[in-house]
Amino acid sequence: MAARQIVGIVLVRNEDLRIRQAVKNVATFCDRLFLADHGSTDGTSDILRQLAAAHPQMSYHHLTSPRASHALIAGFAGTDTWIFGVDGDELYDPAGLATMRQRLFAGDYDDWWMIFGNVLNCVKIDAVNQTATGFLAPPCRSITKLYNFRLLRSWTGDTPERLHGGDLDFHPGHDASARLYLHEKTPWADAALRCLHTCFLPRSSADAAAPLVRENIMDVQAGGLWRRFQRGWKMLRGVPLESDWKKSRYARGERVTMDARAFFP
Repeated sequence: MAARQIVGIVLVRNEDLRIRQAVKNVATFCDRLFLADHGSTDGTSDILRQLAAAHPQMSYHHLTSPRASHALIAGFAGTDTWIFGVDGDELYDPAGLATMRQRLFAGDYDDWWMIFGNVLNCVKIDAVNQTATGFLAPPCRSITKLYNFRLLRSWTGDTPERLHGGDLDFHPGHDASARLYLHEKTPWADAALRCLHTCFLPRSSADAAAPLVRENIMDVQAGGLWRRFQRGWKMLRGVPLESDWKKSRYARGERVTMDARAFFP
């Protein structure tokens, strides 16, 4: 079997405000990094092309649909590969990721299918004082996406985007229930896998001045026929679509302010 590796996949659309920082923070964690853009109209695609040109382990991919993103990683099923999904509103702690990489290569998590880390869902980032304010997971849900593809034989079927949906075929003795919730065991200050999730902040120079809590795949899939009708009506009228799903799950508990220096090296 080939040597162990970590493969990252960045899937974005209109994320030019933070995408450069998001990619740079995970660059040394990943042995390969796919930079996939689907339909950006701001400066995102230019930034991704620049990053790919400057870093040999990165490659740029223009996609016509997020569905095409899963094809970039499906072939790693059954190989000694951890797949790391990164969004444009996710700023990871690079020093923490260095520790996490050591643990992954030491085999500490070999029997786990998915690993969830600590998250701060940000409503404010103070660049002067280098602090971030928001809601911690827990009690919010974690959004980190780290998958052990060594446990799979294949991941096929209908995948709306990378690491979502489809048909997972595991090797005997393994299944999707092997999920490790590190954020429920480790305090924020001690966590190696931790992320500033800037979901409540503007993400693109093309966004309106007011923060827009963008929809994600769960908003599109949830709510049934009535929800889909409401979305379609808003789209026809040109009304921006906001995420009720994010608001209900990422703004729980007490609002806290944390030291954010580690995320902006």
